[in-house]
Amino acid sequence: MGEPGDLTASQHVPVLLEAVLAYLAPHPGGRYIDATIGGGGHAEAILTASAPDGRLLGIDVDPDALGRSHRRLHRFGHRVVLVHGNFDQLARIARRHGFVPADGILMDLGVSADQLADPARGFSFLLSGPLDMRMDPSQPRTAADLVNTLSEAELAHLIRTYGEEKYARRIARAIVEARPITTTTQLADLIAQVVPRRPGQRLHPATRTFQALRIAVNDELGVLERALPQALDILRPGGRLVVISFHSLEDRIVKRFFQREAQDCICPPRQPVCVCGHRAQVRILTRKPITPSPEEVAANPRSRSARLRAVEKR
Repeated sequence: MGEPGDLTASQHVPVLLEAVLAYLAPHPGGRYIDATIGGGGHAEAILTASAPDGRLLGIDVDPDALGRSHRRLHRFGHRVVLVHGNFDQLARIARRHGFVPADGILMDLGVSADQLADPARGFSFLLSGPLDMRMDPSQPRTAADLVNTLSEAELAHLIRTYGEEKYARRIARAIVEARPITTTTQLADLIAQVVPRRPGQRLHPATRTFQALRIAVNDELGVLERALPQALDILRPGGRLVVISFHSLEDRIVKRFFQREAQDCICPPRQPVCVCGHRAQVRILTRKPITPSPEEVAANPRSRSARLRAVEKR
C-alpha cells in the first residue's frame, strides 16, 4: 500500500484474497487472466502460487492502473503480460497473447482505492476534483457531460436504475436547477442538501448517485454482460472463473449468468419438450456468495460489500 498522496504506488488492498486463491486454484504451468488487474494485488498472489512457470495476462482499461501493476509485478519478468484494454474484449486479447485455453480467469469489478484516492479522476465525493469518472481517460464522455446535458427525466431514470436511489427524481430536479455542475464536491453537496439523512446513517447521501454516474459513464454492466460468455469460451474444461462484485446490480448479472450456464435446458417452464438445445457449461462452486470476514472488513472497510462467486467449466 502506498503512502497517502503517493499515486505511483498502489493503495488498493486485494479483496477476498484467500478465497480467490482457493477457488482459482493456481498451479505451476497454468495460464491465468486477471481481467481487471488494477493495482496487481491478486495478480501477484496468483503468480506466486503458480511459480515457477505459471503465466498471467493482466488487462485493465485504466492506463494508470497498468503502470502500478507493472511496477508491482516487474520481478516476475516474462511470466506477466500486461495489456491496456477493456475486458469486454477478453477473448480477442487472450487469443492474441496466447492465453487460450486459460486455466483460470478473475474479474474484480468496480472502482479501486487508487482511483478513489486521485481527486483528478473524479470518482470520490469526498475529494474535490473534476466531475470525470472515466476508467479510461481517453473515453469521450464524462460524468459532467451526463449531469449537464441529460433531461431531468433521463437523469432520474439513470440514478434510479444504476444507483437504486429512491430519491432519484428529487436529485435530478435539483441537478437541473443548479446546472452547470463541474466538480465532485459541488454535486455531493447539492445531493446532501436534498436527500434526508437519518441519525447515525453511515452511507453518504451522494453514494448511490455517484455509483450510477460511474456505471453509466463506463457502461460497466454492459461490459460485464459481454465479458462473461467470452470467459467461458476461452476457459479449458476444468478451468475456473471467479468474479468479485460490489453491488447488487453486478452480483445479479453474475448470479443469473452462472445459473443459466449450469442448466441443461433453459426453455420456459411450460414448454413440454426442450427445444433450446442448451447444455450446461459450468458447475457452480459457490451456492451462496463468499463475503469478507469481520476481520477483513475491519482491516479494509471498502471490502464490506464484496461478493465472490465462482464456477468451474465442464
